[in-house]
Amino acid sequence: MSTSLVDPPVGATLAAIRAVAPKLAPSERRVADVCVERPRDVAWWSAADVAEHAGTSNATVVRACQNLGFKGFQHLRMLLLRDLGAADTPTTDAEPGAQSGAGLLRAVFTEFANDLTGALAPLEDESFEQAVHALASADRVLVVGNGGSGPSAAAVAIRFLANGRPAEAPADAVIQQLTAGHLTSRDVLLAISGSGLNQVTLRPAEAARAAGATVIGVTSYARSTLVELSDIGLVVGGGSGPWTGPGEMSPVVQVAFLIGLQIAVCRARGGSEEAAAATFKQIVPLINP
Repeated sequence: MSTSLVDPPVGATLAAIRAVAPKLAPSERRVADVCVERPRDVAWWSAADVAEHAGTSNATVVRACQNLGFKGFQHLRMLLLRDLGAADTPTTDAEPGAQSGAGLLRAVFTEFANDLTGALAPLEDESFEQAVHALASADRVLVVGNGGSGPSAAAVAIRFLANGRPAEAPADAVIQQLTAGHLTSRDVLLAISGSGLNQVTLRPAEAARAAGATVIGVTSYARSTLVELSDIGLVVGGGSGPWTGPGEMSPVVQVAFLIGLQIAVCRARGGSEEAAAATFKQIVPLINP
């Protein structure tokens, strides 16, 4: 069950843990939770200390670390210490006025910036390249997202369309599933779900897979149902709080990642600048008659 042993970027260790933790065994998940909730303590604790706080054994702590993608507990500790040492900004709790008004706004933006730098830690470069090739060469691209991921799906579909990559993103769940069922082996379904568990999004993914289309899943959790259903899983991390936890940060990461994906796809297809210019000429008369 272990994942890649490549070290996450500086500051991204917690994002890497969050991405894999949901599908660990319950005892191992408790170890991951302790690491995420108390990283400063875990960086200096022994495996026995973590085991005590997680209500499990030393062996489970080591196994959990390995299944999270680390060589072992000491490897995880060194990465946490590295991240703590690299943190050169004061904590948001210590910032004057950080609990209200403009101070709070600046603190939230600072956390967004810090979390974005580590959001790509769980992403596998090979999977991203495969996704770019599939989306660039597909006859038809259907983008599906619901709930909090709905706006992200609509946004990337518009960007694809404006830059010469035809795509569609129906908002209605029934139309999503019916359309997915009519895809072919030459088509791609791009499914977006922060949790990877949204049944409304999973159903079109299942339909597209049954129809023979390539399914690309974008989520924050490596061990999720969406990744299991996908031919290509693209995992990007969420936030670590207190104001940019996964629920708050996921849409920001989604949009940033999908914009990057769209740019890579359209560049691979070529003619993106010309298509964007042509689209602009079509839009201007519509919004400014």
